[in-house]
Amino acid sequence: MTVAEYLLPVWLTALRAVDPGAVVALAAVNSAEVAQAVLADTADIGFIEGPQIPDGLHAETVGQDTLTLVVAPAHPWARRRSGVPAAELARTPLVSREAASGTRRFLEEALRAQVGTERVPPAAELSSTTAIKAAVAAGAGPAVVSSLAVAAELSAGTLRAVPVTGVDLTRTLRAVWTAGRRLTGPARDLYAIAARHARRART
Repeated sequence: MTVAEYLLPVWLTALRAVDPGAVVALAAVNSAEVAQAVLADTADIGFIEGPQIPDGLHAETVGQDTLTLVVAPAHPWARRRSGVPAAELARTPLVSREAASGTRRFLEEALRAQVGTERVPPAAELSSTTAIKAAVAAGAGPAVVSSLAVAAELSAGTLRAVPVTGVDLTRTLRAVWTAGRRLTGPARDLYAIAARHARRART
Protein backbone atom coordinates (compact mmCIF):
# COMPACT_ATOMS: atom_id res chain seq x y z
CA MET A 1 0.00 0.00 0.00
CA THR A 2 2.84 2.41 0.80
CA VAL A 3 4.49 1.78 -2.57
CA ALA A 4 1.16 2.06 -4.39
CA GLU A 5 0.16 5.32 -2.74
CA TYR A 6 3.46 7.20 -2.48
CA LEU A 7 5.95 5.81 -5.02
CA LEU A 8 4.10 4.19 -7.92
CA PRO A 9 2.43 7.41 -9.16
CA VAL A 10 5.89 8.85 -9.92
CA TRP A 11 7.10 5.57 -11.45
CA LEU A 12 3.99 5.27 -13.64
CA THR A 13 4.43 8.83 -14.90
CA ALA A 14 7.98 7.90 -15.94
CA LEU A 15 6.67 4.71 -17.57
CA ARG A 16 4.23 6.74 -19.64
CA ALA A 17 7.14 8.81 -20.95
CA VAL A 18 9.07 5.67 -21.91
CA ASP A 19 6.10 3.79 -23.37
CA PRO A 20 3.08 6.04 -24.09
CA GLY A 21 1.09 3.02 -25.26
CA ALA A 22 1.53 0.99 -22.09
CA VAL A 23 -1.70 -0.16 -20.48
CA VAL A 24 -1.35 -0.50 -16.70
CA ALA A 25 -3.87 -1.74 -14.15
CA LEU A 26 -2.84 -1.02 -10.54
CA ALA A 27 -4.30 -2.82 -7.54
CA ALA A 28 -3.34 -1.32 -4.17
CA VAL A 29 -3.41 -4.23 -1.70
CA ASN A 30 -1.29 -5.49 1.17
CA SER A 31 1.95 -7.42 0.72
CA ALA A 32 0.36 -10.86 1.20
CA GLU A 33 -2.24 -10.15 -1.49
CA VAL A 34 0.47 -8.85 -3.83
CA ALA A 35 2.35 -12.15 -3.51
CA GLN A 36 -0.84 -14.13 -4.13
CA ALA A 37 -1.63 -12.13 -7.27
CA VAL A 38 1.83 -12.60 -8.75
CA LEU A 39 1.89 -16.32 -7.95
CA ALA A 40 -1.56 -16.71 -9.51
CA ASP A 41 -0.41 -14.91 -12.69
CA THR A 42 -3.01 -12.18 -12.26
CA ALA A 43 -0.18 -9.62 -11.93
CA ASP A 44 3.05 -9.46 -13.93
CA ILE A 45 4.98 -7.64 -11.21
CA GLY A 46 4.32 -6.66 -7.62
CA PHE A 47 5.89 -4.46 -4.96
CA ILE A 48 6.00 -5.54 -1.33
CA GLU A 49 7.05 -4.04 1.99
CA GLY A 50 6.96 -7.14 4.20
CA PRO A 51 10.10 -8.85 5.53
CA GLN A 52 9.43 -12.29 4.03
CA ILE A 53 9.63 -13.36 0.37
CA PRO A 54 7.10 -16.14 -0.32
CA ASP A 55 8.29 -19.29 -2.05
CA GLY A 56 8.02 -19.13 -5.81
CA LEU A 57 8.84 -15.43 -6.11
CA HIS A 58 12.00 -13.68 -7.23
CA ALA A 59 12.68 -10.38 -5.45
CA GLU A 60 14.83 -7.34 -6.20
CA THR A 61 15.33 -4.31 -3.96
CA VAL A 62 13.84 -1.06 -5.26
CA GLY A 63 14.29 1.17 -2.25
CA GLN A 64 14.19 1.69 1.49
CA ASP A 65 11.65 3.25 3.78
CA THR A 66 11.75 4.21 7.44
CA LEU A 67 8.78 3.67 9.70
CA THR A 68 7.82 6.54 11.99
CA LEU A 69 5.99 6.48 15.32
CA VAL A 70 3.32 9.19 15.27
CA VAL A 71 0.92 10.50 17.90
CA ALA A 72 -1.63 13.29 18.26
CA PRO A 73 -0.15 16.60 19.51
CA ALA A 74 -1.94 16.15 22.86
CA HIS A 75 -0.61 12.62 23.43
CA PRO A 76 1.88 12.31 26.34
CA TRP A 77 4.52 10.84 24.01
CA ALA A 78 4.50 14.05 21.94
CA ARG A 79 6.65 15.60 24.68
CA ARG A 80 9.05 12.64 24.95
CA ARG A 81 12.30 14.19 23.77
CA SER A 82 14.23 11.05 24.70
CA GLY A 83 11.91 8.89 22.62
CA VAL A 84 10.08 5.64 23.31
CA PRO A 85 12.11 2.46 23.97
CA ALA A 86 11.35 -0.56 21.80
CA ALA A 87 10.18 -2.57 24.83
CA GLU A 88 7.62 0.10 25.76
CA LEU A 89 6.41 0.31 22.17
CA ALA A 90 5.93 -3.48 22.11
CA ARG A 91 3.72 -3.23 25.21
CA THR A 92 1.56 -0.44 23.80
CA PRO A 93 -1.64 -1.06 21.80
CA LEU A 94 -1.25 0.75 18.48
CA VAL A 95 -3.58 1.83 15.73
CA SER A 96 -2.51 -0.69 13.08
CA ARG A 97 -3.16 -2.10 9.65
CA GLU A 98 -4.55 -5.61 9.18
CA ALA A 99 -2.39 -8.61 10.09
CA ALA A 100 -1.34 -9.28 6.47
CA SER A 101 0.02 -5.76 6.02
CA GLY A 102 3.71 -5.54 5.19
CA THR A 103 4.14 -2.55 7.50
CA ARG A 104 2.57 -4.34 10.46
CA ARG A 105 4.49 -7.57 9.86
CA PHE A 106 7.79 -5.70 9.57
CA LEU A 107 7.19 -3.82 12.83
CA GLU A 108 6.14 -6.95 14.70
CA GLU A 109 9.18 -8.92 13.54
CA ALA A 110 11.58 -6.05 14.26
CA LEU A 111 10.25 -5.68 17.81
CA ARG A 112 10.18 -9.46 18.38
CA ALA A 113 13.81 -9.74 17.29
CA GLN A 114 14.85 -6.89 19.58
CA VAL A 115 12.62 -7.36 22.61
CA GLY A 116 11.89 -11.09 22.40
CA THR A 117 8.18 -10.83 23.16
CA GLU A 118 5.01 -10.73 21.08
CA ARG A 119 3.27 -7.40 20.61
CA VAL A 120 0.02 -6.75 22.40
CA PRO A 121 -3.19 -6.67 20.31
CA PRO A 122 -3.80 -3.41 18.43
CA ALA A 123 -5.95 -0.61 19.81
CA ALA A 124 -7.67 -0.52 16.42
CA GLU A 125 -7.17 -2.38 13.15
CA LEU A 126 -7.81 -0.27 10.04
CA SER A 127 -7.40 -1.12 6.37
CA SER A 128 -5.79 2.08 5.10
CA THR A 129 -3.03 4.47 6.14
CA THR A 130 -5.39 7.40 5.62
CA ALA A 131 -7.79 5.95 8.19
CA ILE A 132 -4.91 5.29 10.60
CA LYS A 133 -3.68 8.88 10.37
CA ALA A 134 -7.18 10.24 11.00
CA ALA A 135 -7.64 7.92 14.00
CA VAL A 136 -4.30 8.93 15.52
CA ALA A 137 -5.04 12.63 15.04
CA ALA A 138 -8.40 12.08 16.77
CA GLY A 139 -6.68 10.56 19.80
CA ALA A 140 -7.24 6.83 19.19
CA GLY A 141 -3.62 6.04 20.06
CA PRO A 142 -0.13 5.94 18.56
CA ALA A 143 0.67 4.34 15.21
CA VAL A 144 3.78 3.31 13.32
CA VAL A 145 3.54 4.14 9.63
CA SER A 146 5.76 4.88 6.66
CA SER A 147 7.61 8.17 6.84
CA LEU A 148 6.42 8.73 3.26
CA ALA A 149 2.82 8.67 4.46
CA VAL A 150 3.03 11.32 7.18
CA ALA A 151 5.27 14.03 5.75
CA ALA A 152 2.35 16.42 5.14
CA GLU A 153 0.79 15.84 8.58
CA LEU A 154 4.09 16.33 10.38
CA SER A 155 4.69 19.55 8.46
CA ALA A 156 1.19 20.80 9.30
CA GLY A 157 1.52 19.82 12.95
CA THR A 158 -1.58 17.60 13.01
CA LEU A 159 0.64 14.64 13.96
CA ARG A 160 3.89 14.50 15.93
CA ALA A 161 6.80 12.13 15.26
CA VAL A 162 8.32 10.41 18.29
CA PRO A 163 11.78 8.77 18.17
CA VAL A 164 11.92 5.03 18.85
CA THR A 165 15.07 3.79 20.55
CA GLY A 166 16.59 0.33 20.56
CA VAL A 167 15.27 -0.91 17.21
CA ASP A 168 15.99 -0.14 13.56
CA LEU A 169 12.77 0.65 11.68
CA THR A 170 14.35 0.94 8.23
CA ARG A 171 12.84 -1.59 5.85
CA THR A 172 13.54 -2.77 2.31
CA LEU A 173 11.03 -2.29 -0.50
CA ARG A 174 11.11 -5.00 -3.17
CA ALA A 175 9.78 -5.77 -6.62
CA VAL A 176 8.63 -9.38 -7.00
CA TRP A 177 7.76 -11.59 -9.92
CA THR A 178 7.45 -15.31 -10.58
CA ALA A 179 10.73 -17.15 -10.03
CA GLY A 180 12.30 -18.35 -13.26
CA ARG A 181 10.37 -15.88 -15.42
CA ARG A 182 11.93 -12.91 -17.23
CA LEU A 183 10.14 -9.61 -17.07
CA THR A 184 9.01 -8.27 -20.44
CA GLY A 185 7.19 -5.22 -21.78
CA PRO A 186 5.79 -2.63 -19.37
CA ALA A 187 6.59 -4.79 -16.31
CA ARG A 188 10.28 -4.83 -17.28
CA ASP A 189 10.23 -1.08 -17.93
CA LEU A 190 8.48 -0.37 -14.62
CA TYR A 191 11.02 -2.39 -12.66
CA ALA A 192 13.88 -0.56 -14.42
CA ILE A 193 12.31 2.79 -13.51
CA ALA A 194 11.84 1.78 -9.87
CA ALA A 195 15.43 0.53 -9.63
CA ARG A 196 16.73 3.74 -11.20
CA HIS A 197 14.79 5.89 -8.73
CA ALA A 198 16.19 3.80 -5.88
CA ARG A 199 19.76 4.38 -7.07
CA ARG A 200 19.13 8.12 -7.30
CA ALA A 201 17.72 8.16 -3.76
CA ARG A 202 20.94 6.59 -2.41
CA THR A 203 23.19 9.21 -4.06
